[in-house]
Amino acid sequence: MMDWTDRHCRYFHRLLTRHTRLYTEMVTTGALLHGDVPRHLDFNAEEHPVALQLGGSEPADLAACARLAQQWGYDEVNLNCGCPSERVQRGSFGACLMAEPALVAECVKAMRDAVSLPVTVKHRIGIDKTESYDFVRDFVGTVALAGCEVFIVHARNAWLKGISPKENRELPPLRYEFVHRLKRDFPALTIVLNGGVKTDEQIAEQLLHVDGVMLGREAYHHPWLMVGWDERFFGAEPALREREDIEAAMARYMAAVVARGEPWSHVSRHMIGLRNGLLGARRWRQVWSDHRLKAETPAEVSRLAQDSTR
Repeated sequence: MMDWTDRHCRYFHRLLTRHTRLYTEMVTTGALLHGDVPRHLDFNAEEHPVALQLGGSEPADLAACARLAQQWGYDEVNLNCGCPSERVQRGSFGACLMAEPALVAECVKAMRDAVSLPVTVKHRIGIDKTESYDFVRDFVGTVALAGCEVFIVHARNAWLKGISPKENRELPPLRYEFVHRLKRDFPALTIVLNGGVKTDEQIAEQLLHVDGVMLGREAYHHPWLMVGWDERFFGAEPALREREDIEAAMARYMAAVVARGEPWSHVSRHMIGLRNGLLGARRWRQVWSDHRLKAETPAEVSRLAQDSTR
């Protein structure tokens, strides 16, 4: 999610779950080919497994960016064919690419020829208000022939005109049955469902029909949701169990960020939801958001925040 799932956010989320795959913000090919590559691609070793999500529609440019992803050590390259924003459409990528499955296939093939990393695609079930399963089935079938084996499917159409990106996450109706049917029609592919899932029980229900589930804003705003995933869905030992342990680890991380010359507030903004639902959560958030404390050490701010909840 652009401006949300940066490297600081992903470090925080990795403290909550060791095994869930993390995705970067969408990075455009232009930003990588003509901008500050380290700023866009540097990440913490603790983030693995982590996928780089790319926005673009020129096969050669995407291939060059996939090579950068491999050089930087990412575990996957993901092509965004689901973002409906007008700015992204003006760049001729995102959800509007679903109207050109042959081009998406060409992009996937170019990336697969360039790197040994898995190349995956995130997309919608359709575009605008025509809701036809055949449309998404043919899109997946065409792109799969180019070698894509993993499809992350937001179970809503993308309406390309007249509504905002936020409304595009809410107004088009969810069609989970379309995603389930994709798995039945393409049993050899990995089909991951995205959209509207908010609880562990809903995740478990969807996993009866598909291979994986992606959560975005729900996980960001209610991060403690992730703390039980390793045990429940991966059969592994859980990550840190106590919120205080997570906060202490983040304070240490923030201290290292400050030592590199970056304000700790660039990190703390991502963990504001850590105590959601607990007594004193509002006061705790207020302390971590108080700009008057910006000169204090993260450890001191953490102490003040925890004291405020007592």
